[in-house]
Amino acid sequence: MRTTIRLDDQLLKSAKRLAHDTGRSLTAVIEDALRQTLARRTTSKQTRKPVKLTTVSGHGVRAGVDLNDSAALLAVMEQPRGSA
Repeated sequence: MRTTIRLDDQLLKSAKRLAHDTGRSLTAVIEDALRQTLARRTTSKQTRKPVKLTTVSGHGVRAGVDLNDSAALLAVMEQPRGSA
């Protein structure tokens, strides 16, 4: 089956180099990588134990905290307790 995918330029360059170095086609390299990723995902789902998260009561996220901004979140977490 034919399909079109968009790849990062450096990733494509590395994949082409691997294909050349191993004497395989680019398609074969991409198929193998995808098969390995899917196999790992299937295997990890079967062996993974459920995670129990500890929760605490509270009033949600502190005002002004953006959970999508990891740098700002880290800065807030590094502040001494009681400072705003």
